[in-house]
Amino acid sequence: MKLKYSLINALCIFSFLIIPYAFGSCDKAETSDSSGSSSGSSSTPDDKQDQVDNSYFSTLVTISWDSTPIVNNPLENNGVDIQTNGDEVVIKSTAEEVEYLLTGTTTSGFVKIYSDYKFKLTMNGVDITNPTGPAINIQSHKRVFVEIKDGTVNKLTDGISYKTVSGEDMKAAFFSEGQLIFSGEGRLQVTGNYKHAICSDDYIRIYKGNITAISNVSDGIHTNSAFVMDGGTLDIESQTDGIECEKGYIEIFDGTITITSGDDGIAASYEENDTSIDPYLVIHGGTIQVTTSGISAKAIKSRSHLTIHNGDIKVKTSQREAEGIESKKTLVINNGTIVVEAYDDCLNAATHIEINGGDIYCYSQANDGVDSNGTLLITGGRIIAVGTSSPEEGFDCDHNTFKITGGTILGIGGSTSTPTSNTCTQRSVLYAGSGTANTLFHIETSEGINLLTYELPRTLSSMTVLYSSLEIITGSYSIYSGGSVSGGSDFYGLYENTSYTQGTQLTTFHVNSMVTTVGRTGGENGEPNGGPNGPGGWW
Repeated sequence: MKLKYSLINALCIFSFLIIPYAFGSCDKAETSDSSGSSSGSSSTPDDKQDQVDNSYFSTLVTISWDSTPIVNNPLENNGVDIQTNGDEVVIKSTAEEVEYLLTGTTTSGFVKIYSDYKFKLTMNGVDITNPTGPAINIQSHKRVFVEIKDGTVNKLTDGISYKTVSGEDMKAAFFSEGQLIFSGEGRLQVTGNYKHAICSDDYIRIYKGNITAISNVSDGIHTNSAFVMDGGTLDIESQTDGIECEKGYIEIFDGTITITSGDDGIAASYEENDTSIDPYLVIHGGTIQVTTSGISAKAIKSRSHLTIHNGDIKVKTSQREAEGIESKKTLVINNGTIVVEAYDDCLNAATHIEINGGDIYCYSQANDGVDSNGTLLITGGRIIAVGTSSPEEGFDCDHNTFKITGGTILGIGGSTSTPTSNTCTQRSVLYAGSGTANTLFHIETSEGINLLTYELPRTLSSMTVLYSSLEIITGSYSIYSGGSVSGGSDFYGLYENTSYTQGTQLTTFHVNSMVTTVGRTGGENGEPNGGPNGPGGWW
């Protein structure tokens, strides 16, 4: 959802209308008193207030490093005090509508800013290394509009240890107490050697920019109340989380995100008991690639609801107990192309998984392809879910309702949860046998019309296949192993619009019910109380 006007903004408009001597625009009034909480409490992203073009900056202050800092400060005696000590620059501002422009290189300096009002910080080819603290340290709870000037390359690097200042928090190479809002088409590389690369104790929003965040110690990007991405390119390399929102939510509308992390890739991680905080995660679009290497790491994780509306998403985990996409409540996928290769479960939710569309491929090295600890609903999409040998499953929802009303659904594993026939409106077939990697598994009608042609991704001595499609109707079918294909398209082994040359016929079967089973399955049953035959029974 695009973010609504804040309550403060509404009050500002109201005040302007009823106070005859009010002057200036509502944006100017917001500049005066409400761009972030002076008490330090987190705020909520507001699309109108966050757009830099909706704010006005009348005075330009320039700071350039050559052999020493060169400062041009038109407000020297009018609200902006700038002190230098070597290459260190400290700004204390009580002025409104100020833009600070940074250029030049220093290997022993920093910029620290105290401000009573929001301001703009423009990076115009600046390279700052501070061996004893943050490169940029904003001790203000107001909005900071960070413009990465088009065509420029900018670098910020902190030290491995910090000189502490009583009463001040510092925990990133680029640190802010207030909101950080990025725009511009230039490049910014931030390297954190003490803790995080980029951190706000409020929220971070990216409209534009080519940003690289490298943390050699902790998170690439760390926020308190929210992380919102509307566009731009973000590359993260981190020892722990790629993007972590500690006490709020994450919302991605567009842009390109590439993360290589030692722990969670993208995480809304709040775990405490304040019910006013909802650590949800929503992906509306964009291109996202996450690779994690940690034990128990999740590529994309929400402590609350997780919703994917669209996007091109690829995630990979490689260590034990490392899941792909996980929600501690519900996981809903409405569209998009999603590829998950996980050591543990690929898709996991605590209470409910719902898939309404999209192209989804899940391959688990050691557990389930799709695992809901509650109910499972599929209404559309093309889904391949590959689990490992029994008791692991392609689709797993324990003994809870498994409802299918649409889509092309293929599950491979040692076993499976069985669709709940009295709730389904689309037919399913369960087949039990064995399978060899890189051989074709094929189902066709008695008239020789191709129904399913799939290249098995792994060898399973005891294999259960779950297949559901609108094309399954009452009639007779044959199952083949091996053979060959030509033409058509291939979605992770699922061939469509292809010509199949028959291999070895395994069996024939007849469909006359909502769920048809062929052979003996070795898994759970989605029917209430295990279904009429019970888990692992003969059909």
